[in-house]
Amino acid sequence: MEHDEEQPVHVRTADIEWDSLLARLQALLRIRTTPIGMKLFRTVEEMEAVSRIRRPDSIHTTDQIVGMAARLNWTVGITQSDLVGAQCGAVLGLHPQDNEWLSGDRMKGVWFETLEDSSAHQQAMDCVPFGTYAAMAVSPLNTKRLNPPDICLIYATPAQMIILINGLQWRDYKKLDWSCVGESACADSWGRALQTGQPSLSIPCFAERRYGGVMEDELLMAISPEDLAVSIDGMEALAKNGLRYPIPAYGIQSDARAGLGASY
Repeated sequence: MEHDEEQPVHVRTADIEWDSLLARLQALLRIRTTPIGMKLFRTVEEMEAVSRIRRPDSIHTTDQIVGMAARLNWTVGITQSDLVGAQCGAVLGLHPQDNEWLSGDRMKGVWFETLEDSSAHQQAMDCVPFGTYAAMAVSPLNTKRLNPPDICLIYATPAQMIILINGLQWRDYKKLDWSCVGESACADSWGRALQTGQPSLSIPCFAERRYGGVMEDELLMAISPEDLAVSIDGMEALAKNGLRYPIPAYGIQSDARAGLGASY
């Protein structure tokens, strides 16, 4: 992996009316966890200039920092020195994805049987290239403090998430492909979305649930502000066709013809 070329995150700057957008999202999906934004900064000073930002006074995982925004409604900023180790920082491009990190030595015999397995896992992770960014912040979207965030993080149940995905596919359809590295699944969500700008769904991993407060039935979508707006427009169109959340149970023994006639 090369680190000497500057490869900025896909920062998008559309003028979004967040109060209206979030009200529409909540009306459509009734999500229980605060939608949050994440933004990378080239300098620590830029991060610390964010309104009412908190700085950690202890060492944390990135999962905990994200959880502070999603579960406690805090605006929090960090640098690599605030994180417990290389794994968290490397996903965000705050720590080098160097040979030591790529070796996977710390995971051998813990998450993976052999050093080769551990190294293959590290190689498979989607990470922001190292060298451009010095800090990261998360904040509830309704505070509008990141103005705009690089990506939005939406926690939702599988039923809510498929409706959100259906909304993305309402217009200009394309098949959406996800990845699953297993442990370190933040690489599948915010790592991939920050690196590529593409909507990125993940099954939150052991660490996200243990340290970040992610609930057992939650999935995580990392998505650009523009794509979130596209999904909400799509979900509203689908709702007019009766395809909305919550999805009512039809009955496994009922005659399917009447229901399918309305849906298809």
